[in-house]
Amino acid sequence: MNALTPEDLDFLRRPLHGFLTVAGGRPRPVWFEAAADGTLQLFSEPDAPKVRRVRRDPRASIVVAAPVGERERWVSVEGRISVEPDGAHELAQRLAARYWDLGDPDRAADAKAIQGTDQVRLVLHPETVRRYAF
Repeated sequence: MNALTPEDLDFLRRPLHGFLTVAGGRPRPVWFEAAADGTLQLFSEPDAPKVRRVRRDPRASIVVAAPVGERERWVSVEGRISVEPDGAHELAQRLAARYWDLGDPDRAADAKAIQGTDQVRLVLHPETVRRYAF
């Protein structure tokens, strides 16, 4: 199947870490957002190694797994990433609120620091989706 199912999207909308691998790179844990259009979105500094690699070769994959203590489940998405100049700061703010307690002054300061840096939005367009649930 080449598209995310409603069940996949429900799973991916949880605050879970994904492991992103770009062509020529190693897996890295990332925050991500499953968008209504079926893409996965991330943010990064424009000069980060993963962004430089994506600009050379846009192939990438992300794997997201259920945490220990839950039944086994994972979703893997492969496709091409586009680098978008807009929307990164808004995405970063949404994800900071999803992954961190922004009532914590240290985390709120961290989120504010992200807002003060250049960011790009990375959009993974699914071409192959695999999943497992037990």
